[in-house]
Amino acid sequence: MNNSLNDQLLIILSSPSGAGKSTLARLLAGWDKSIKVSISATTRPSRDNENEGIEYYFLTKNEFQQKIDDGKFLEYAEVFGNLYGTPLSFIEECQKANLDVVFDIDWQGSMQIRNSMFREKVVSIFVLPPSIQELDNRLRRRGADSRAMVEGRMDKCKDEISHWTDYDYVLINNQLEEVLEQIKAIVKAERLKRTRCTGLSEFVNKLNQEFESMKS
Repeated sequence: MNNSLNDQLLIILSSPSGAGKSTLARLLAGWDKSIKVSISATTRPSRDNENEGIEYYFLTKNEFQQKIDDGKFLEYAEVFGNLYGTPLSFIEECQKANLDVVFDIDWQGSMQIRNSMFREKVVSIFVLPPSIQELDNRLRRRGADSRAMVEGRMDKCKDEISHWTDYDYVLINNQLEEVLEQIKAIVKAERLKRTRCTGLSEFVNKLNQEFESMKS
């Protein structure tokens, strides 16, 4: 689906925990095979259903810190006592393969990417929950965290939501299918922006040459 004239996108999805950013990122990549879900490195322990190099790259804190010191991350942040970061090499590989990348990261990571060398490629989307009560219900239903962890995520929710004005687009996740269609529409429109169509100047020059050839 990706137009060969277009520059590759870095699509940022941010939201409070439980508002759907990870699910939406996976669904977006499933919709378009030219979109790759970013794989983060983390210092948190792996869960039973997680695999190295698929869900995350699992590092020790010392390994993670060494990569920070060596400038190997596009972005990184500490979240609930664990470090998370996007390996710069992963993004570079996707760019070489003409793949867009979708991130499910918090506002800290989003800000770093928007201030990076890739800033012109960024499309940032913040996803709001329909209500705080529904957000709490979703966190408890998914059963991935302890009660204390759920309460910690809820405590952080207000601060995360306060950054909504920093994003290009803000959507409300009332229905997963509906917000996914909205994100698809954003991606389609962003790909068609004149400033992202890197081959347009050459194409227009070719049209002008045709005009000249017709006169001769």
